[in-house]
Amino acid sequence: MEGTQALRAPEPAGEGPRGERAAGPRRRPPLRRLATRPELGSVLGAVVVFAVFFAVAEPFRTASALGTVLYAGSTIGIMAVGVALLMIGGEFDLSAGVAVISSALTASMTAWWFGLNVWAGVAIALAVSLGIGFLNGWILVRTRLPSFLVTLAVFLMLQGLNVAVTRLVVDGVSTRNISDMDGFESARAVFASSFAVGGLNLRVTVVWWVLFTALATWVLLRTRVGNWVQAAGGDAEAARAMGVPVAGVKIGLFMTVGFFAWFSGMHLLFAFNTVQSGEGIGNELLYIMAAVVGGCLLTGGYGTVVGAAVGALIYGMTRQGIVYAGWDNYLVMFFVGAMLLAAVVVNGWFRAQADKGVGGP
Repeated sequence: MEGTQALRAPEPAGEGPRGERAAGPRRRPPLRRLATRPELGSVLGAVVVFAVFFAVAEPFRTASALGTVLYAGSTIGIMAVGVALLMIGGEFDLSAGVAVISSALTASMTAWWFGLNVWAGVAIALAVSLGIGFLNGWILVRTRLPSFLVTLAVFLMLQGLNVAVTRLVVDGVSTRNISDMDGFESARAVFASSFAVGGLNLRVTVVWWVLFTALATWVLLRTRVGNWVQAAGGDAEAARAMGVPVAGVKIGLFMTVGFFAWFSGMHLLFAFNTVQSGEGIGNELLYIMAAVVGGCLLTGGYGTVVGAAVGALIYGMTRQGIVYAGWDNYLVMFFVGAMLLAAVVVNGWFRAQADKGVGGP
């Protein structure tokens, strides 16, 4: 696995056992190195999807369509950043979709009920979201239960709490409109504004998506923490034996997902001014789909955040391309499922090439 390789002590680069100079590792051919990149399959898939809808849907070729596609990709892609990191670390989170709604509900209802500036609600929602992530991670490391079971249980609890608490506080299933509350305009500018670049109208979530992807990629590839994440996902016991704080890494990854759930929830709240308490169910599968299509393995230890971003972009192109082509909207989920299945097969092949290429020419 990438993580365990990163932790392995390097071979001495000086003299060999007989006093000869070590020749050093031979570089693999460029095509072989390219074939071992986790995100290669998703990039090729993105090219194919783009070409198909560019050919069959004339509106898909416009600048406004590009802005819409990028926005659709960003709403999934921001969460896919955290989910990809978690999957590389060997876990996944089924509560991520409803956690987004829990965050939005918390910010909206606390600000409205107590008459607070909306930024106070935003801060409280951040604390709640990080707490949910911590709870997921803490239960996981204390009980050693599979993350599937832990996060499924939290998913069900959050789903019930979202609706029950909303009914208790506002006597309905959706929150009050908060557009006239103090701090709304500045919060909207941060989480849900839009701007024009030439003839292209972009939502601010696209900018945040790119920034989060770049930051997470840097952490994963250039820092000790990223090394720990890959090691914990590749072989937790071996990583623990080498001094990696596996429990802390797992909890931290779940809290990272909590952070992105908070951010996504704030976008929903300030984009639409109100939140439906029953929303979010099923979105966790889209986040996982983006990560898997992007090259992340369900077994952990392998994948990239850039690949997950490309997977989210594929979803955005598919979702909007079907609309522009005039096809039935229900085909979106059909194509999502087909892409997921194809990604598992293709990624398995690329992973086999990567394993074959280790130490090879």
